[in-house]
Amino acid sequence: MIDPRRLRVLRALADHGTVTAAGQALHLTASAVSQQLAALEAETGQQLLRRRGRRVSLTAAGELLVVHANAVAAELERAQATLASFGVGARGTVKLASFASAITQVVAPAIAALRTSAPEVVVLVRDAEGHASVPLLLDGEIDVAITEEYRAVPRSDDRRLTRFPLYAEPFDLVLPVTHRLATEHEVDVRELAEEDWIAPLPGNPCRDVVVLACENPRITHTSDDFRAVVALVAAGAGVALVPRNALAPVPGAVPVPVRGPVPQRRVFAAVRKGSEQHPLLRVVLDGLACS
Repeated sequence: MIDPRRLRVLRALADHGTVTAAGQALHLTASAVSQQLAALEAETGQQLLRRRGRRVSLTAAGELLVVHANAVAAELERAQATLASFGVGARGTVKLASFASAITQVVAPAIAALRTSAPEVVVLVRDAEGHASVPLLLDGEIDVAITEEYRAVPRSDDRRLTRFPLYAEPFDLVLPVTHRLATEHEVDVRELAEEDWIAPLPGNPCRDVVVLACENPRITHTSDDFRAVVALVAAGAGVALVPRNALAPVPGAVPVPVRGPVPQRRVFAAVRKGSEQHPLLRVVLDGLACS
C-alpha cells in the first residue's frame, strides 16, 4: 500500500523543486523528506527521483505519481468536506490570504457581513501578493486564496484548484503631473515606449502586464507595493501601469486610462479542489461573492 502522507511529500518536492524547500513547506527536516521519499520508492517499486549530487528531479514515474497524488489529495479534501456537512456546520476558523486592494474591495466587506450572518465563522486574513497566495494554499497554510490572472493561458496548477470569480478591473497608466501626456483623456501605452518604467518585481504577474503592454520596456525601479510605485511616479522616476483599485491619490501623480486594448486583471477566490463544498468554506466563499 502507498502511504498518502508520503504522496504529500512527493507533491511538495514537485511544487518547490528541492528537498530543503519541500521540508520547509511541510515543516520537516531535509533528512526526513529524503527518508519519506526513499520509503515511497520502496513502496512503489519504482525510481521516482533522479539524484545528481544535491540536485533532485522527478523521473517519468515520479511525475505520473504526482498526478495520482493530486487526485488522492482532492478526494481527501472532498471526504473532509462531506463529513463536515454531518457535523456542526458553519462554525470555526478559515485562514485566507489576499493582496491589499482585494482586502479592501471584497474581503473586509465580507467579514463585516459575516459578523452578522455567520457570527461563529472567524476569518483570519493574511496579506500576500496574489502570486504568493496559491503556494500557501497548496501547502495547506491557508484555506482560501484571493489571487488574480491576466492571460487566457490556463495556469499550470488549475487542476488542483477550484476557482470562484470575484471581479475584474482595468489597469490605468500613472504619470507625473508634469508629463507631456498627463492632461490627455486616454493614452496609448506605445507612446511611452521610450520612458523609464516602474514595475513590480520579477515573478509578480503584474510585471508581466507591463512587459506585454509595452514591448521590452525599460524598467528602472521595482516594487510590489503599488503605493510605493505611485510615489515613485510622483517623484518623476518614471511611469507605471497600476490596477485601478490599487491606485491611491498621491500629489504629483495622475492616473490616465489606457487607449486601445486595456490590460485587465481578473480576481478570483481559490480553494483546494475537493474542499469547495466544505460548509465552513461555503459560507466564506458566498460572503466574498456577495461583497
